[in-house]
Amino acid sequence: MKAPSLLIADEPTGNLDDDMASEILALIKDIWSQGTTVLFATHQAKLAGLLGRRTLRLQGGALLKDER
Repeated sequence: MKAPSLLIADEPTGNLDDDMASEILALIKDIWSQGTTVLFATHQAKLAGLLGRRTLRLQGGALLKDER
């Protein structure tokens, strides 16, 4: 796909070393900056607000917080 409207990633930096995780995050940020909606799941709190528009916090399948 050349210009997807949505990118979905489940734990995109899971099990990666710091250097590779940084590269993946840079790619995701670049894709996002070009207008693609990015949806990703993570257990790492520091990554949750990375793209800054909206963060949904879930626990046990229930929505705890919707931050914009």
